[in-house]
Amino acid sequence: MFVHCCHCRECQNQTGSAFVINALIETREIEVLRGKLERVAMSEPGDSPHDIYRCRKCRVAVWSDYGRRPYVRFVRVGTLDRPERLAPDVHIFTRSKLPWVTLPKGVPAFRVYYDRKKLWPKESLERLAALVG
Repeated sequence: MFVHCCHCRECQNQTGSAFVINALIETREIEVLRGKLERVAMSEPGDSPHDIYRCRKCRVAVWSDYGRRPYVRFVRVGTLDRPERLAPDVHIFTRSKLPWVTLPKGVPAFRVYYDRKKLWPKESLERLAALVG
């Protein structure tokens, strides 16, 4: 539905990299082809829930569930067979972007977050609305 490039410190720490690229997609569209995933709760008490689903064998993060919304996942683009097909639609939490990372021209960037209704394509908003009910 939409692709985030997140530059927050939490994503930097979890990935050991400068950012993470997450593709938001309906859970029903995801198929694990091999292996099993393990849910790892990342949030502190009182925080909004954040669960990372990791491969039990290699421990790579495959997707996240922010807010325990069973209908949508934030799939780590780097785990896909063809990650080059999913360029970021937006850069978020750029307030903690590492200074040597250069953002591409023409891609919206926000110090924190953005208004989904203003940025997402109509079709993606409709898909999300259908999931929420």
